[in-house]
Amino acid sequence: MTSAIRPLVISNVRLADDPSGQPVSVSVAGGRIEAIGPNLAPPPGALVEDGGGALLLPGFVEGHTHLDKTHWGRDWYVNEVGPNLTDRIANEREFRKASGHDAGVQSLALSHAFLAAGTTRLRTHVDIDTDAGLRYLEGVLGTRDTLADVLDMQIVAFPQSGLLIRPGTEKLLGDALAAGADVLGALDPALIDGDPAGSLNATFALAERYGKPIDIHLHEPGEVGAFTFKLLLDRVEAMGMQGRVVVSHAFCLGALPEPTALLERIARLRVALLTSAPPSRPVPPLKRCRELGITIFGGNDGIRDTWTPFGMPDMLERAMLIGMRYDMRRDDDLALAFDCVSAAGAQGCGFADYGLHAGARADLVLVDAETLAHAVVARPVRKLVVSNGRVVARGGVLAGAA
Repeated sequence: MTSAIRPLVISNVRLADDPSGQPVSVSVAGGRIEAIGPNLAPPPGALVEDGGGALLLPGFVEGHTHLDKTHWGRDWYVNEVGPNLTDRIANEREFRKASGHDAGVQSLALSHAFLAAGTTRLRTHVDIDTDAGLRYLEGVLGTRDTLADVLDMQIVAFPQSGLLIRPGTEKLLGDALAAGADVLGALDPALIDGDPAGSLNATFALAERYGKPIDIHLHEPGEVGAFTFKLLLDRVEAMGMQGRVVVSHAFCLGALPEPTALLERIARLRVALLTSAPPSRPVPPLKRCRELGITIFGGNDGIRDTWTPFGMPDMLERAMLIGMRYDMRRDDDLALAFDCVSAAGAQGCGFADYGLHAGARADLVLVDAETLAHAVVARPVRKLVVSNGRVVARGGVLAGAA
């Protein structure tokens, strides 16, 4: 249930895009930014915060994570899984079945950590398969309901074990979309399902039936991935899904010797790309994508689960890792890395009313940093986090609204 929100004025903060460094104030009412400017007077009854000269940033956007899988806050998981994608899928499925992994408890724990570090918008993929049915989805839906006032969460119904190779999954995906999932997921139509045309046909038919966008994991390498990508673009064009499809990972785009023609078609069809900027895999050419007008944004992927011991619910760290992976050293390049976990993330996921302007949802983060580039590389503790007009964290620790 949405509770009443006190008006809020934060004074003495600096804007990253203002070279003068002059302090401004931000006034917030009804969960929205009313104004940003010098010396704004607080209305009667407003909560007043002194920003102490901190840098003001918009709330961060996590574009791709897996809240249902995480072991965040639990004992260390000893990872002995094999090297193949199919090894990791089978290992996780068996572990979760044997351990009684509680997706509701774990997704809430990781969501709290995201909030404390300044993430106010988040897209999570949730496994739907014939072993678990909708159990993991139900847990994450509970977390979304619990944090509805302070965390804008999109849920992707994701067939982690494959679609066509596990009969019954297609119906479960439809049930998940009917139950509240926002986006239809998909996975490696050629290398997992073994039938790229059939897998994509089933995915696009489901999306059309339920009126949902698509976010597909595409790990397939090189020419195999490019072939699948072209089949996907054919369906985007034929079914009028322009602007409603995200391709996550898209490793093939970083392995092709000359991807320009494919990138140009991706741009024309307004297909967005998600990268976690992994150090060990090819990555889409970020700057070339931006030059062509492709929305490319960032996410962590899994965090502390059976797949990986790595990851932190800190989007400033993810921006830093994007900067390192793409050899970004200039301050303007680091601003581009930050855009991947802020405005571009909001655009790629379709989060509305984002940014630091009047009328935007009041998602604000204060950090003690000289510049935006400094914030990305130093990743200072979040001095204050405001989500949907509510103070949710101070000094990196959750506050009452969360």
